[in-house]
Amino acid sequence: MACCTGRCTLIFICTLQMMAVLERQVFDFLGYQWAPVLVNFLQVLLLILGLFGSAQYRPRYVVLYAIWSVLWVAWNIFLICFYLEVGGLSRSTDVLTFMASRHRSWFLEHGPGCTSELASSPSVSPPVLGHVVLRVSGCLLEYPYLEVLHCAIHILLALFGFVYACYVVSVFTEEEDSSQTK
Repeated sequence: MACCTGRCTLIFICTLQMMAVLERQVFDFLGYQWAPVLVNFLQVLLLILGLFGSAQYRPRYVVLYAIWSVLWVAWNIFLICFYLEVGGLSRSTDVLTFMASRHRSWFLEHGPGCTSELASSPSVSPPVLGHVVLRVSGCLLEYPYLEVLHCAIHILLALFGFVYACYVVSVFTEEEDSSQTK
């Protein structure tokens, strides 16, 4: 087997996606964003199916991965629209936390270069889970743009994965067809 086949490339892309989604999962857990945590978990499951389908010559699993890649791109486009507040979406809503908490993106307070001032005056409403952030300043990159950057990387990897998944499925089906005619 050659090392630069479509199958090996798909396995490599799925591995890159797995690393990216696990990194994203950690930060979504830290920010208590439950909707992205759930979708990231589904992404991990479908990536495992894509890896298994590629390694074991199972075109149905690769097709399932390809279909999920389209949904994954749609989810990431939604997140881009959400963080950029496009079309009536607002970051101030608790949509991504399932209305369970007031937490936001972990990068809101902990982005590169960010310093946050915590509320300590009695005039501020009671703290949520220990603190309320009054103001975040000094960020090298504001958190919405950092989240959009994450989404763009995921979209790029998913598009490459989709293209190679389609190619691998076509190669698998050609091999099945040619072996049945012999």
